Amino acid sequence: MTAAPRWLDGLRRVPRPGTPRGRRTRGWVPYLVVALIAVAALAGLTVRPAEQTHPGSADYVVMAAAAGLRWEDLDPERTPALWREASLGSVGWLSVRSARSVTCPSDGWLTLGAGNFAAWRTGESDGRCPEAAPQLNQPDKFGASVVEQPVVVRNNQDRMPYGTTPGALAESVRCTVAVGPGAAIAAARPFGRVDRYLPELPADAAELLDDCVLSIVDLGTITGTGAQRQAAVAAADATLARVLAARPERSLMMIAGVADTERASRLHVAIAEGPGWQGGWLTSASTGRDGYLQLVDLAPTVLSVLERPAPEKLFAGYAATVSPDRPDDPAEAMQGEHDADRRAIAQRGVAQIFFTVLAIAQFVLFAAVVPVLIRARRHAGPAGPPLPPPRLVALAESALIAAGLAIPAALVADLAPWWTADHPAWLFGSATAALMLAGTALVRLVPRFSSTLWPMASVAAISAVVVAADLLTGARLQLNGVAGYSTVHGVRYAGLGSVGLGAFVAGLLILAGCLGQWVSRRWRPVVMVFLGGVGVVMVGSPYLGADPVGAIAVTLGVCVAAAMSRGGWLTFSRFGWAALAGLVVTAGFAVFDLSRSPLEQGTLGRFLTALGNGTAGPAMQRAAGANGQALLDSSLTLLALGGALMLAFCQFSPWGGLNRLFGLHPAVRAGLAGTTVATLIAGVLGGTALGAAGAAAAVAVPVVVLTVLRVLLHAADRTPPPGETDGPGGPSLRKSDEDPVVVR
Repeated sequence: MTAAPRWLDGLRRVPRPGTPRGRRTRGWVPYLVVALIAVAALAGLTVRPAEQTHPGSADYVVMAAAAGLRWEDLDPERTPALWREASLGSVGWLSVRSARSVTCPSDGWLTLGAGNFAAWRTGESDGRCPEAAPQLNQPDKFGASVVEQPVVVRNNQDRMPYGTTPGALAESVRCTVAVGPGAAIAAARPFGRVDRYLPELPADAAELLDDCVLSIVDLGTITGTGAQRQAAVAAADATLARVLAARPERSLMMIAGVADTERASRLHVAIAEGPGWQGGWLTSASTGRDGYLQLVDLAPTVLSVLERPAPEKLFAGYAATVSPDRPDDPAEAMQGEHDADRRAIAQRGVAQIFFTVLAIAQFVLFAAVVPVLIRARRHAGPAGPPLPPPRLVALAESALIAAGLAIPAALVADLAPWWTADHPAWLFGSATAALMLAGTALVRLVPRFSSTLWPMASVAAISAVVVAADLLTGARLQLNGVAGYSTVHGVRYAGLGSVGLGAFVAGLLILAGCLGQWVSRRWRPVVMVFLGGVGVVMVGSPYLGADPVGAIAVTLGVCVAAAMSRGGWLTFSRFGWAALAGLVVTAGFAVFDLSRSPLEQGTLGRFLTALGNGTAGPAMQRAAGANGQALLDSSLTLLALGGALMLAFCQFSPWGGLNRLFGLHPAVRAGLAGTTVATLIAGVLGGTALGAAGAAAAVAVPVVVLTVLRVLLHAADRTPPPGETDGPGGPSLRKSDEDPVVVR
């Protein structure tokens, strides 16, 4: 076995010979180092990007929108007006999330006018997405009244968990022009009045668009496929051309695909063109990702451009800004391999297949390993089942290593444009399997592979490094990635997703536990806190993970791991100090987050602000609902439950061996405990239930089982007295060669 490096001698319990007594490590030094690391981690979390402002103001805003309009519909020949606006203006992908799982046209128009998640009808639809067709009364030749609006407002405020007030955008400006039925829904005030309404765009629309500072034009509904869809897009483009010809001077032109027209959620067109909005990517504080907007961001953007104050407590989105470095050609920026909508659609199907297959594979693998564990335990009797053959042990170890590398391999597989293939699931599966085999070979070929903790430490390090490298490069592997998050869900657009969080925390804390076994007991908390502090900064920094709730969960997990890393029981005093440290770091981060402006605040700051002004109830209700749905619908729940059952078997069965592993390597136990605490808290607070815990289990449990197997095999590594026995579980127990075999 290779000796530990000499630089670790200073951390060991016994000082090197010849070291003067005065230079020996003081007892208080590890605690001082832990405190300094905690302060440094907190300081790293407080660094936030500079606040952005909107690129330019305008005297008028013209919103031209079409339900179902996607980037794949645009073509320089068939849609010249749309293509010209995309070439001149700022562009982005629009997530049309509303108060319903699928945003039908009426829901999208209503959400646009509310600036918050809204639904035209409560409950889910019957599988169809009909066109927007509100009942309109026109008592005079100027305006109109949406008959259903009072009922819609009451339903959204009483039955929906978002506190939405439909018509909030119209109430924030002096008057609004609406052209078409969908525009009437968006422009209606809470009591139903539409200030200026026409069912169709007149031949000369210049005077109409000059009447009010905000004009909303319904370009129609884009639905169907083939020639039918192309005809609808061409009609929308022709209407847009007339709007562009009649737009007022110093106006901002906004073009959006405000809704889905089928049962699958998609990403849609977002274009802003006008003074200060030439080129670049559209983005907002609600997404934190260049090129991505939410539908609820459009209303705040309108008021920001018009330099009007936004209504307090009503808008859920943030005003759009522009980021540079966008390709000039819309085809290069938004289509082909860069088609985020196409990738997101492929991701949805492939991710479901991947995690279902992974859960089933791990269940089967654990069931197959149980007999090997039973045979690996040396029995106390004179005879027992023979030890598993070395080849069987090697095969089991390889399979467990590969299983632990599945999620890191899936992340790396997103480097290849698998979503452009005719059969994306097969291409992604092949790439992931090849990476799993390559990673397994890499772990096995290292000379230290025979060391008990080496496979566990290697898999943990690979998992942590892969996720960290992705965060350092902009989290592009997780964006619409199989082991990441989908932007069509409207939940996360940047930073660290629940799967990445689980894999990263498991890898980091288990690696810290393995490294902690190399140092003396008093320095193990330092190792835990050092790597844990790095993890807290990676998870919580707005430049990296952008998940302050996850950072709080990781902080608590690190505190528990540090308290347990020295071995022994988790006493009340240890737990108290760990909880106090976690609360101090959490409170410090909350104070710094609250001191920022609303646009700069993270999830924690926004929640605490809502808690202070009395609007946090809907957010808590949404989180509870999201936890329930994620718990029942996600295959990650199966991974978490399967991993928990396997660990319970290894700990409580007579031949499990997990208690022996924890006794020999208490720092590993601490890392697993910290991982459990962090991922469970992150899932509950983040609305993903067992999502993070399932990903952590997929990484950690296979290598824990592998290490248990090694501990059982090494448990009886001793030299037996000559002639007494061939070893527990061996073939016989004899006094001499002539004696018969004794079987009991």
